[in-house]
Amino acid sequence: MTSHPTVEALLARSNRLGSDPRNTNYAGGNTSAKGTAIDPVTGRDIELVWVKGSGGDLGTLTGDGLAALRLDRLRDLADVYPGVEREDEMVAAFDHCLHGRGGAAPSIDTAMHGLVDAAHVDHLHPDSGIALATAADGEKLTAECFGDTVVWVPWRRPGFQLGLDIAAIKEANPRALGCILGGHGITAWGATSEEAEANSLHIIRTAEAFIADRGKADPFGAVLPGREALPEAERRVRAAALAPVIRGLASTDLPQVGHFTDAAPVLDFLARAEHPRLAALGTSCPDHFLRTKVAPLVLDLPADAPLDEAVARLRELHRQYRADYAAYYRRNAAADSPAMRGADPAIVLVPGVGMFSYGKDGQTARVAGEFYLNAIQVMRGAEAVSSYAPIEEREKFRIEYWSLEEAKLRRMPQPRPLAARVALVTGAGSGIGRAIARRLAAEGACVVVADRDGTGAAAVAEELGGPDRAVAVTVDVTSEEQITEAFGTAALAFGGVDLVVNNAGISISKPLLETTAEDWDRQHDIMARGSFLVSREAARLMIEQGLGGDIVYIASKNAVFAGPNNIAYSATKADQAHQVRLLAAELGEHGIRVNGVNPDGVVRGSGIFAAGWGAQRAAVYGVAEEELGEFYARRTLLKREVLPEHVANAVLALTGGDLSHTTGLHIPVDAGVAAAFLR
Repeated sequence: MTSHPTVEALLARSNRLGSDPRNTNYAGGNTSAKGTAIDPVTGRDIELVWVKGSGGDLGTLTGDGLAALRLDRLRDLADVYPGVEREDEMVAAFDHCLHGRGGAAPSIDTAMHGLVDAAHVDHLHPDSGIALATAADGEKLTAECFGDTVVWVPWRRPGFQLGLDIAAIKEANPRALGCILGGHGITAWGATSEEAEANSLHIIRTAEAFIADRGKADPFGAVLPGREALPEAERRVRAAALAPVIRGLASTDLPQVGHFTDAAPVLDFLARAEHPRLAALGTSCPDHFLRTKVAPLVLDLPADAPLDEAVARLRELHRQYRADYAAYYRRNAAADSPAMRGADPAIVLVPGVGMFSYGKDGQTARVAGEFYLNAIQVMRGAEAVSSYAPIEEREKFRIEYWSLEEAKLRRMPQPRPLAARVALVTGAGSGIGRAIARRLAAEGACVVVADRDGTGAAAVAEELGGPDRAVAVTVDVTSEEQITEAFGTAALAFGGVDLVVNNAGISISKPLLETTAEDWDRQHDIMARGSFLVSREAARLMIEQGLGGDIVYIASKNAVFAGPNNIAYSATKADQAHQVRLLAAELGEHGIRVNGVNPDGVVRGSGIFAAGWGAQRAAVYGVAEEELGEFYARRTLLKREVLPEHVANAVLALTGGDLSHTTGLHIPVDAGVAAAFLR
């Protein structure tokens, strides 16, 4: 969008407001500014309104995230408004008000910004404002808190009529600087960008102070025996044990990525006597329950209940949740309602342990949890000064299954092949493992980058996009304890694991008589024993999830080809190759597919070759080390050098969906070595 002083001020204000979670939640709320610009058709000034578009986030908003509309045309829509029963039609009409090309699609709140007679408008979702908005006597409390400077607006679903309502309220209340929207949030305005921001912050901070001064000390009630937070170490271990089970339940209808938090406000809420009542009431702000669903699933057992008892109860509660959600849908659905999207919970609360949240990817899962944390703070504020009274069920349904929301979902791009899958790749800090991690992440997977070199693993995880997309774990695959911890990290970060790549390895290239027992043991400990340990832990977790899965071994052409002076390495690769067959036969009944990739001659970008094996193999073949890749290529049928990316391509081919009925297979990635053809 073309630079404009009004736009620059709007973006700066938006970023400041959106960067503080006390002001609004991620992607919640919207801001606007009105001003003049040159109409390129007439060369004359025209009035425009720039408003945050659909789906953007205030904290990171850029010019491309704004919609620019002609103010005269937007306001003229009031003359053709067909009434609240048909107000959804007005969203399409916004397109006829757009000025120029580019920018974001106008959001449902565009009318509020255009129709309110103020140069700058902010609509936000602060916890303190929503606490008053959801209090049983919110209108009375708003008057007590603000006098006549902030006006109460009864609940109305976002849309054109709400914009008309707020515009009328501003006109009728000349002293008002904003309003509390019942069940929803706040709106503030100002003649300048600075004044609008100051008014927004005044409402938020005044509401915070009012609740703090007037509120009771323990709005969630007394601590319930047996619901107190477990000690941190015990809490994390239990969360890691429960995470795969809960993720499997939450993925009954659609695959989901998970996220875990044991933030202090969550643990305190779950320890208190009122949490079952309040959780059952669900969230209220539209942004909240669109992400958290109408209500969470809450485990009703003591924090230290036996693990198998907790798992059994979670399964029972999940069956009841699905039945209740289907009944909620049937009670409220009309003939033209979108089909039910899924009956699984997005939020699962476990007293003494924490909160598990779910979504289509890592960010969505994390944000769902953040929104429920917002909801907890809203409940705390409302209960402190009154009682929590969210919008009624029918209104929640009208937003959750809103045709405009359904249209937004349909406009989203098709998911990538590995969307909602979680991969753990060993030896992923460099070489082939790094290439595999990159490819899996590029195709939508969340990736656990496992490597003995923690610094290298962390660098790869950061390159892949950070905590929402990748986490690093330091793992020596010869250590059962470290492997268990790595899978525990995966469970807490993303809910579990669906795809494991056994890639970690070394290579000791020596003739038989020069190979020591220590060489043999070290080679086998890392690759044969290490991949066995990783696969065993992967299988345990995948079976608990009940979602199937993939285990891929990066074996070698040497698993079937008798190369010279390579006894320890080649024997270990043959061991790995047979593990593929054995595990494919054993794990198939659980929907777990086990396959292998047999590379050869991966010199460039290979950690093993760079660590000295390249020099050893070059000496065996009598070529210069820098010519080894070319040497390997010349002896292949295709005369092409094999790179780490080619191995990564094979892993994707095995796990990306097209080979869904294939297990026990080894794919050669060697450019054609006839002596290594599989028989």
